[in-house]
Amino acid sequence: MMSSSFNIFRVGISVVIMCIFYKSAVDSLSELSPQKYFSTLQPGKASLAYFCQADSPRTSIFLEELNEAITPLQDYGISVAKVNCVKEETSRYCGKEEDLMKAYLFRGNILLREFPTDVLFDVNAIVAHVLFALLFNEVKYITTLEDLQNIENALKGKANIAFSYVRAIGTPEHRAVMEAAFVYGTTYQFVLTTETALLESIGNEDIENAHLYFFHCKQVLDLTLQCRRTLMEQPLTTLNIHQFIKTMEAPLLTEVTEDPQQVSTVHLQLGLPLVFIVSQQATYEADRRTAEWVAWRLLGKAGVLLLLRDSLEVDIPQHSNVIFRRAEEGVPVEFLVLDDIDSLISHVESNVHIEEIQEDEDEDTKSPNMDVQDDEVAETVYRDRKRPLPLELTVELTEETFNTTVVASDSIVLFYAGWQAVSMAFLQSYIDLAIKLKGTSTMLLTRVNCADWSDLCTKQNVTEFPVVKMYKEGKNPVSYVGMLGTEDLLKFIQLSRISCPVNITSVQEAEEYLSGELYKDLISYSSVSVLGLFSPNMTTAKEDFTEAGNYLKGYAITGIYSEEDVLILSDKYAATLPALLLSRHKEGKIESIPLANSHAQDIIQIITNALLETFPEITVENLPIYLRLQKPLLILFSDGSINPQYKKAILMLVKEKHLDSLTPCWLNLKNTPVGRGILQSYFDTMPPLPLLVVVNLHSGGQVFAFPSDQAITEQNLLLWLKKLEAGLENHITILPAQEWKPPLPAYDFLSMMDAAASQHPTRKDPECTKEMDVQENDKKQHEDKSAIIKEPIETLRIKHWNRSNWFKEGEKSFRHDNKEL
Repeated sequence: MMSSSFNIFRVGISVVIMCIFYKSAVDSLSELSPQKYFSTLQPGKASLAYFCQADSPRTSIFLEELNEAITPLQDYGISVAKVNCVKEETSRYCGKEEDLMKAYLFRGNILLREFPTDVLFDVNAIVAHVLFALLFNEVKYITTLEDLQNIENALKGKANIAFSYVRAIGTPEHRAVMEAAFVYGTTYQFVLTTETALLESIGNEDIENAHLYFFHCKQVLDLTLQCRRTLMEQPLTTLNIHQFIKTMEAPLLTEVTEDPQQVSTVHLQLGLPLVFIVSQQATYEADRRTAEWVAWRLLGKAGVLLLLRDSLEVDIPQHSNVIFRRAEEGVPVEFLVLDDIDSLISHVESNVHIEEIQEDEDEDTKSPNMDVQDDEVAETVYRDRKRPLPLELTVELTEETFNTTVVASDSIVLFYAGWQAVSMAFLQSYIDLAIKLKGTSTMLLTRVNCADWSDLCTKQNVTEFPVVKMYKEGKNPVSYVGMLGTEDLLKFIQLSRISCPVNITSVQEAEEYLSGELYKDLISYSSVSVLGLFSPNMTTAKEDFTEAGNYLKGYAITGIYSEEDVLILSDKYAATLPALLLSRHKEGKIESIPLANSHAQDIIQIITNALLETFPEITVENLPIYLRLQKPLLILFSDGSINPQYKKAILMLVKEKHLDSLTPCWLNLKNTPVGRGILQSYFDTMPPLPLLVVVNLHSGGQVFAFPSDQAITEQNLLLWLKKLEAGLENHITILPAQEWKPPLPAYDFLSMMDAAASQHPTRKDPECTKEMDVQENDKKQHEDKSAIIKEPIETLRIKHWNRSNWFKEGEKSFRHDNKEL
């Protein structure tokens, strides 16, 4: 870490890129011949050499990224050039084809490292890999908790540690850490890992994001004690890390005797507030201990100072024990009375608006290129490219084996393209599904790589990737149209095991069906069982219900009962035939819905709405489903699980029909971090949680907040809602009537999610049989007959919120076709 050689080779580093193709992409690169390049190498200076021939068009994209890396590398004293290879060149770097797919890092004339060009996939990867290689002795890469503990023990009493977790080498976060190590590597020991298990072992389960911890080891003299750890809560960018380390270098606690408005510390310069703990001579020792404890809790978020009231000429209210000063100039200080440390911490965290520092890459001066997308899917696939997948858990099909396989057994077939990022990302989820189903499913999981078997995929009507189809003997294949994830596909497969609707033959069997006993292994995939009750002579109604059941196969559990004794069930559950019985297994209740004059699409809509949760947790995946109800959202924002009392109060209001005009839901900021951005768009500062708001997205865009000084109880909520209805509450903001459209149609992911939620595969064959019934052995060529989904008819329109009743103050009408929360 502290080697003297670090400063020696840091002084001069040059990166030389060798290539002669695609001059338009590399005009800023100086050109050198191989002989000239090697003659310019100097001891102690580093260079990155890339060799390619003039007839190698695939190097053009790589050269563009190298060109982009020139400026950031020059900031660290690194120069960039290129070298022209000629056919008669005898250098090993201009020879074999496989050598031309690598970049070579030298220090002087000594080769340090070889990089496959696909590793240097963008400017971030180039900068990260170059610095990582050059700082190899200063940045220790570890894989186990034991490695971390050994480094920690070795540095106790000597130096502090900057420990980072990044999801993969070569990412923007890895680059930011390397750039920080370049600056602070002689002061702190930088430690890096990409192992999720190591991150989880120190108590952080958020493996989806990069993290940086500061280990305070220098002050630990007792080797049996653990170093204190401070987590950097901002995203890992170079400037954010710089700010974070600066706050770690600042004194933990400072004593002052001057006017708080005149005090200046590094925290204010970094945009962080100051917290003054007001003390007096009689309680000095206790106040100092309190201030130190507060300082540790707010480290990296605010500066903490101990202010001696006795020696201060400025008047401080006698009852105040804390002074809060914001970083913004001209804002007066706040005099507070806080009874405990948690209240103080909460006040500071809820009032501090830490703006995310963005890297300045001159994006404002660039015109958007609609042909190039920042594709996180492709990046994820690249990061996981070395992750071993147990492909042997699925059967790879070819043109020769496809028909015999899908005819001989019920099969799930994944059609994918090995060159496409989304396909490869979903392949990982598909293999995860195979692991879950190993040894438990009669369904054969197979796959076809359409890059190898394009004719086969064309014959199976595969026109996009990836596509999943279910093949059952004697039946037409059914295309899966749900979300591309392991859990959603697993639900589809499990619910497809039974016919839809299932033909129930006795009252006893019907009771077992409604109680969940008949298909208890499927209750975890669908918590609502639907039973249609019909008299034997209700032929048309039964056909409509059967069509609806076919439509919902794989997405719902449906059954039908039409025996002579059907009145036993209709009398017991107060149902007027024809009717639906909805058995909600979580709530343990059964409700009936009349089906008189209801056609198939009406029944589908009824069942689809019934499958929605009463008080759901809103996520990115399910939000479009609940927005489709066209009702204002009553959202409870929570930083973790919600208080059971809050849930009980809201469910009671639902039961009493007070929330029929709203969609009650809750949002967990830990599971859905975008919720913080949503709240910050509603309020100037991050409000304290939990927080209840009403958001009227579809008509007006008003946002109303439940009073933070009131407890969330049934009575208080009902009173507040009545005030809203009477127009006695003022909105906190109005959302702008703007649309957020994707840059290209292919990136309209919200539309895809919308389609997945509204469309379900249907079957041509209207007949449903029980799972174990004998099926007709139809050996004919399978055809994909997924039915065209019709728009629901308007007889079951969802009631829209009456703004004239709820928002009498809304004198101006706004159009809000598409808004984010």
